[in-house]
Amino acid sequence: MEVPNTERTLTLLDHTRITNFIRRSGVDAAASQFEAILAVLDDAATVQSHQVAPDVVTMHSRVVVRIGGAERELTLCYPGHADADAGHVSVLSPIGAALLGQRVGAVARWRSPTGSEASAEVVAIAFQPEAMGHYAM
Repeated sequence: MEVPNTERTLTLLDHTRITNFIRRSGVDAAASQFEAILAVLDDAATVQSHQVAPDVVTMHSRVVVRIGGAERELTLCYPGHADADAGHVSVLSPIGAALLGQRVGAVARWRSPTGSEASAEVVAIAFQPEAMGHYAM
């Protein structure tokens, strides 16, 4: 069952760290590479880390997604730790920005670098740091 993804929830810590990462990048924050994540940062509700629901994708979460009928586990990370072969996706990538703040059951949608539309259903959260009491990861 598809959950409407009109509202996303971010932890205040994730919001702050991503915002600071963009500022420190030395690239104009309005650059197209930041367009998707800036939209998420602007529109998402924020909560303290200990208040985020355990079914929300946060930074460093391992999330099970269904893409084109196949399930895959992805870990949401910062760009320096991204490794597509290992399933580590950058929060600044189209799929990473689309997943951040989504709930289990939601369908994350994004545009690929070629401009085509893509989507992934959030099937489960295999690990969420906040659910395990790790509030400062």
